[in-house]
Amino acid sequence: MRPGRIARAGNVKDEHHHTCLKLLRQAEGPLLVPSPVMGEVGYLLESRVGPQAEVTFLKSFGGNGFHVAELEDEDLPRMAELVERYIDLPLGLVDAAVIAIAERLGLGEVATVDQRHFRAACTRR
Repeated sequence: MRPGRIARAGNVKDEHHHTCLKLLRQAEGPLLVPSPVMGEVGYLLESRVGPQAEVTFLKSFGGNGFHVAELEDEDLPRMAELVERYIDLPLGLVDAAVIAIAERLGLGEVATVDQRHFRAACTRR
């Protein structure tokens, strides 16, 4: 899951708040949060909503909530390939990590509002 969905669900002022919150409430858990996304989510929540939103996010891990999906060494060459392929976009490390982890785990869906990057970046399927 991309940081935008998580942070937007926690920010009632965001235009995508209700859509993201609905997705998070209806999704059958657990939901995977790639480890590189954690820093972005923390920054977005703290800067736009406040530190209590970070606490709430962190407490939502475990059970049917969020779970961290760690990067593995085998993901790095794929990430480099993606970042290089979409260098003019630019895709960026975090988005490339999301795609690489999703591909490795055989996941067909990524929750994001970042249509620009994820529509452009085709996976290897």
